[in-house]
Amino acid sequence: MRTRPSVLHLDLDAFFAAVEQRDKPSLRGKPVVVGGTGGRGVVATASYEARVFGARSAMPTAQARRLCPPGTAFLSPRGAAYRRSSALVMELLHELSPTVEQVSVDEAYVDLADGDIEDFSVEALRPRIEMLLAEISTATGGLTASVGVASSKQMAKIGSDLDKPNGLVIVPAGHEVEVLAPLPVRVLGGVGPVTGERLRTFGVEAVADLQRMSVTDLVSIFGESHGRGLHEMAFARDDRPVVTEREAKSISAEETFPIDIADSAVLDRELVKLVERVTARLLEHGHFARTMTIKVRHGDFSTFTRSESTLHPTGDLAAILAVARRLLSAADTAAGLRLLGFGVSGMSPHAQERMAFDEEEVVEPSPAQAVTAHDLDEGWGRDPHTWSPGADVRHEEHGAGWVWGSGLGRVTVRFEGPTTGPGPVRTFRSDDPHLSTADPPDWS
Repeated sequence: MRTRPSVLHLDLDAFFAAVEQRDKPSLRGKPVVVGGTGGRGVVATASYEARVFGARSAMPTAQARRLCPPGTAFLSPRGAAYRRSSALVMELLHELSPTVEQVSVDEAYVDLADGDIEDFSVEALRPRIEMLLAEISTATGGLTASVGVASSKQMAKIGSDLDKPNGLVIVPAGHEVEVLAPLPVRVLGGVGPVTGERLRTFGVEAVADLQRMSVTDLVSIFGESHGRGLHEMAFARDDRPVVTEREAKSISAEETFPIDIADSAVLDRELVKLVERVTARLLEHGHFARTMTIKVRHGDFSTFTRSESTLHPTGDLAAILAVARRLLSAADTAAGLRLLGFGVSGMSPHAQERMAFDEEEVVEPSPAQAVTAHDLDEGWGRDPHTWSPGADVRHEEHGAGWVWGSGLGRVTVRFEGPTTGPGPVRTFRSDDPHLSTADPPDWS
């Protein structure tokens, strides 16, 4: 572990939702949920206004709809807009140091020791990092970030979570253990729901409780590797370097059943849940995947895995689910499965397809926009175009805006942008020749 706080972790606050609120002034200060908007969609990011009602990342969108109040905006992701803002932030981080490890589209580590900072005291670091945060806000049209600075990647990441949003926490070297002690044990990277629940049965709620456990006890409970790892994390021992090149990783999820399951319908429902979780994490990290892998374990603990690669990297839930179902159909499930898992690999920051994460949403028009028999005769009930909620569009007469809703042959557009006030809403035929998709708006 380093002897000075020279590792910075930056996390853009509610990034996808914040970009939407920046570009859509009518949504500022209101609950916004970004992710899959159809029946099988999952939440990628919820604005802080939506989190008040319980919406969170990786939650099924249907559940978020039940939790959030009427008027909450549920929007499809706009990958180009997010990547554009992310690139500006990463450029600013590279000005701070040449050693930047980008973890995802909205998260990165920086090795400050490789930059021009010479004084690593809290008093000297704070104004320099506050300047960075101000530069990020100016460059991105008002987006905010939370930053942690510490002697290790673990402590820097924990620090960035302690004062969200728009927070800055600097942990002086030598104070890591005392900073960790009062925090919930779940702040440690190796403590997930299962480990956390098991620790709770031993009276371990805070990191201080974990610090009082011996290595021997932890190894006897969790095994050699995990037990020693928990002990190391409890005392902030982390020597991982900040690396500029990150190997492509896999993302996976699995479920162990209390009893073996042979029912194909039940297995399909479980598979859908796993695919949704994995796809949500893909979106969260701003990646697309080319290889899908299914894993099944039978009651006798025999394990079967099979993979299939697509022609191009994808982040499309329907496409990924189709491959997953095909792979599962090749497994022998007649005697029941003890475990079902699904994962993706072959990561890429780009896809050669439209960014989509669920079935296309059809938004019912309001009563004032109800389709009449005359409309049907005129072709309004037939919808040859698909307009994703939140997508950027341009109308030859009314200018730039975004898709407020669509369905039954209509598309409703709100005409506004990051430099305007809340704009008017107008409805058009979905095949209006004057309406077209557009690039993300300029906020400068």
